[in-house]
Amino acid sequence: MEEIHHLARERIGLASEKMKTRYDTRATGHDFHDGDKVWLWNPKRRKELSPKLQTNWEGPYTVLKRLNDVVVRIQKSLHSKKNQR
Repeated sequence: MEEIHHLARERIGLASEKMKTRYDTRATGHDFHDGDKVWLWNPKRRKELSPKLQTNWEGPYTVLKRLNDVVVRIQKSLHSKKNQR
């Protein structure tokens, strides 16, 4: 029983590594800088309109500051309220 358990753990580990490799080949990194123009993905549901016909992208926004690798402070226009996404 221990041998089968060990074999199953090895197979799970190999499958996990294979999935990670596949994901990493398709994943794209984004390197935003201050002043870049970006679009914001904001999927909101509106009643009485098919989800296929709704626009999920808003923008363009301007990158104000990069807070870390994931969080970027953006602003829609010079007079709009600052958003942190």
